[in-house]
Amino acid sequence: MTSLEIDWTRCDGHGLCSVLLPTRVGVDEWGFPVLHDPDVAEADLPAARRAVAACPALALRLETPVPLSR
Repeated sequence: MTSLEIDWTRCDGHGLCSVLLPTRVGVDEWGFPVLHDPDVAEADLPAARRAVAACPALALRLETPVPLSR
């Protein structure tokens, strides 16, 4: 499953991610994102990709775990 990650060293608290992806991201009292659930369902991937692409601080990314090989 794909998960939404925040790079806290880059995030400036613009809040655009919460507008574009309200089912996954809220904001705290200072405007910084709060992830409701970092796991992104397949149906939410287009909206999550838009939020990642629109982040003015480049603080959001989508991560897909790589399976470990034996």
